Amino acid sequence: MEAHDFSIVAAVLAISAAVGLLAVKLRQPLIVAFIGVGILVGPTGTGWVESEGTVELLARLGIAVLLFLVGLRLDLHLVRTTGPVALATGLGQVLFTSVIGYLIALALGMDTVTALYVAVALTFSSTIIIVKLLSDKRELDELHGRIAVGFLIVQDIVVVLVMIALTAFGQRTGGTADSMALEVALVFAKGLGLLAGVALLTRHVLPHLLHHVARSQELLLLFGVAYAVSVAALSEWLGFSSEVGAFLAGVSLAGTPYRDAMGARLVSLRDFLLLFFFLELGARLEFDDAGTQLVEALVFSAFVLVGNPLIVVVIMTAMRYPVRVGFLAGLTVAQISEFSLILAALGYGLGHITSATVSLITVVGLVTIGGSTYLILYSQQIYRRVERWLTRFDRSDGRTARLPAAHHEVDVILYGLGRFGGLLADRLGAAGHRVLAVDFDPHRVRRNDRTGVTAVFGSAEDVHFLEALPLGRARCVISTIPVPETNKVLLHGLRHHRYRGVVALTAHSRRVAGQLRAEGVDLVIEPFGFAASAVAESLEELLRR
Repeated sequence: MEAHDFSIVAAVLAISAAVGLLAVKLRQPLIVAFIGVGILVGPTGTGWVESEGTVELLARLGIAVLLFLVGLRLDLHLVRTTGPVALATGLGQVLFTSVIGYLIALALGMDTVTALYVAVALTFSSTIIIVKLLSDKRELDELHGRIAVGFLIVQDIVVVLVMIALTAFGQRTGGTADSMALEVALVFAKGLGLLAGVALLTRHVLPHLLHHVARSQELLLLFGVAYAVSVAALSEWLGFSSEVGAFLAGVSLAGTPYRDAMGARLVSLRDFLLLFFFLELGARLEFDDAGTQLVEALVFSAFVLVGNPLIVVVIMTAMRYPVRVGFLAGLTVAQISEFSLILAALGYGLGHITSATVSLITVVGLVTIGGSTYLILYSQQIYRRVERWLTRFDRSDGRTARLPAAHHEVDVILYGLGRFGGLLADRLGAAGHRVLAVDFDPHRVRRNDRTGVTAVFGSAEDVHFLEALPLGRARCVISTIPVPETNKVLLHGLRHHRYRGVVALTAHSRRVAGQLRAEGVDLVIEPFGFAASAVAESLEELLRR
């Protein structure tokens, strides 16, 4: 940008808003739209935006805020609640995708370093996009949704470690063995010093400082950005990347009671600043080698769109999870993420890869992000099309649990111990009914101390788990899970096992409630409708008085 920066920024923002609106209409992530705008206003198009200057500065601020929020909301509890499957799937998918992607890159004639960067870039999936799509579909609380978010957190941790390794040792090549050993020792000393400094701030300074800062919401927002950028700048000065410093700044505040308020206020700022990162990335794209890179881009895109989900399916079926859960979770990794693009930009800055390689990775990102959006949106329909081929690989019957004899004497089997399910279990247990509650959250199962309620770990989507339940003695099976697909799977499983008792399923909308009644469900529980009726009756009585 040159003379009239303000006018050009205004024009770029207007174009971004218009193209973004089109992307929303087409149900595409805004990342795709913004990279496209970057190509349009970059050197390839109008030439308004160069890869250096105002846009680059705003882009770096956006990356810092993004990594700060990742650290701020690092939820290791979620990894624990999804058990070993989050670690095994997250690390396994990163390992297998890296190895296979590296071999593909070598077969396409790339040198070792370029092949390594491309392979690692293919492994990471976009947490932002996936969480948004799963949230829109109301699938975050389903079995595959929770597992997907769990291994995405594992991926986020891995990508930060990769960035630390690259920036720590990326520019330290050559020299004698003694000088290399000294360099390595110096890197570790600087890293430990940075960690120690952040730890001291976390323990002795930040809790007291935040208590005063949080009195003003505007000041809390400013403090969050200033702290993230300051630690990022310090990390860069010590020889690490600014991204690493921003991530550590977020982690240092993750245990404070102000993290949610700060995170909520920073999300909009993050989204706005990331616009400039994707604009800069689009502006940096070079199409001189587009003809030769077309085959490579298609090969890598096909591998990500098809290979990554299959890797997850294989790992999860090997762990004896239902193949349907593995397939739905696998579709969430059928794209590369903004971290892949950040990693490519970092490699280019270190001189490890060329701009042509950055362009290749970005094109793969465009294709896979766009394609995977539709895969996730229509995941249920896609699974129904391929179900007959996938079910032959299902090994989930080996996970069937054997309940102790004491658990066999039950009156009610209740799926879900969330807010609504927990209260319902309390009432049923207090009324003298013997309740067997099934929940996928091991913490809820472990902490259950309700009178007359026994809790076991399990999922409503695992139809083979029904074989372990005392269906012959239970007079009623209740699902408090408001997910239509999950309830339909459970209903079909109960009918397959010829269950004769009462079936009660939960629905959050009239449309879904009508569908369940059409399926012949004995009782459709509509919590919002029941609550509204009860409140209306209470208000009516008060108004009559």
